[in-house]
Amino acid sequence: MWSSSVKTGSELSIAGITAQQLANEFGTPTFFIDEADFRARALAWHEALKAAFGDKAGTVYYASKAFTCTEVARWIKDLGIGIDVSTGGEMAVALAGGIDPKKIEVHGNNKSIAEIEKAISVGVETIVIDSMYEIDRVATVAAKAGKVQRVLLRLTPGIQAHTHESISTAHEDVKFGFSISSGAAWAAITEVHTHPSLELRGFHAHIGSQIFGFESFEILAERFVAFLAKYRDEFKKELPELDLGGGYGIAYLQNEVSVDPFEAMQVLATAVKKHCTAFNLQLPTISIEPGRAIVGPTMFTLYEVGTVKAVTLENGSQRRYISVDGGMSDNIRPSLYGAEYTAIIANRTSTAKKVSSRLVGKHCETGDIIIREIDSPEDIVPGDLLAVPATGAYGRSMASNYNHVPRPSVVAVKDGKARVIVRRESIEDLLALDI
Repeated sequence: MWSSSVKTGSELSIAGITAQQLANEFGTPTFFIDEADFRARALAWHEALKAAFGDKAGTVYYASKAFTCTEVARWIKDLGIGIDVSTGGEMAVALAGGIDPKKIEVHGNNKSIAEIEKAISVGVETIVIDSMYEIDRVATVAAKAGKVQRVLLRLTPGIQAHTHESISTAHEDVKFGFSISSGAAWAAITEVHTHPSLELRGFHAHIGSQIFGFESFEILAERFVAFLAKYRDEFKKELPELDLGGGYGIAYLQNEVSVDPFEAMQVLATAVKKHCTAFNLQLPTISIEPGRAIVGPTMFTLYEVGTVKAVTLENGSQRRYISVDGGMSDNIRPSLYGAEYTAIIANRTSTAKKVSSRLVGKHCETGDIIIREIDSPEDIVPGDLLAVPATGAYGRSMASNYNHVPRPSVVAVKDGKARVIVRRESIEDLLALDI
């Protein structure tokens, strides 16, 4: 739930720097990211993939949609892993961070011609194709550039992952991919083979996010290997690659445990190898795309309490509303997905009785709720600092300027030093686009 260098004793600290020191220097709300912890988690997934698949271990593509900036891209470059991008903006950040285009995988269900042209012109290794229109678009751009572009087809394997509907991405009624069961996937294969400027390398799937059980991944392995066998039987050759996506869950609450990368990869490897043996197939190169599992626990958000209010409910009980200086503009997940978080007092220790509370933001929305129900010390007062852990994934990356609130800064902390890697927006920034 917390990164490895966070200590939550008398006062929260990260890499030896106290929360109060951080608030004094950088203000609130602010995202603090543990650089060493980020690097360690990324390497753990890399090592787990290698341990499970040996020489058939492909690439760990960090899912940049979880959180990216040029500094994080530099860390990815240093680590030697890959990155997946789904827009021209994410691609620009990856390139600005110095990542080798051969380590970039391009996603997205509606890539523009300009995005495809950029990807091919810089030498992106793999483009994941999501529709029949994209087959033609990528083929046309590649032919014009005089290149043969490596592609994967994103397939919909018909799996109902056990997660929130909005982050379940592999059942039939979704915008992503080609359905295996409907025949769309096979039609896409046939179409790709009509274009000499495309090289089909294999298939891709992403079954959802925040998944803890491995059953869905085992089903995915079975269905994808069976489809590889069907391809082999029809075209008399084997496709060499599978990208099995990400979605590995992390702990947000005290009673939760994050998915272990080595356990996850061993389960996946066992399933893939078993089905390859059953279908008499060579083991393909396997790549994965963890995002949340890398960045989620490495970051926390630090807020300052602004007001505290006791509200009497219809049944006569009381709930205390604690308002902080951020909210849904820096963490939309509770409103969007019903996501659950916890929080602690970061600037001091309290032994006060705990009372039913709701942690809310400063926005003009009843639904601006960070934590719907939490028992927190009754002596919380304006000026206290509250830290919310595990906000690295889809916090700053989904942040908005709702109510014209400037988006928070991101501060990297390592070895007792802290530095801004994404600056705080200013009122001048908000006005700069107005004409």
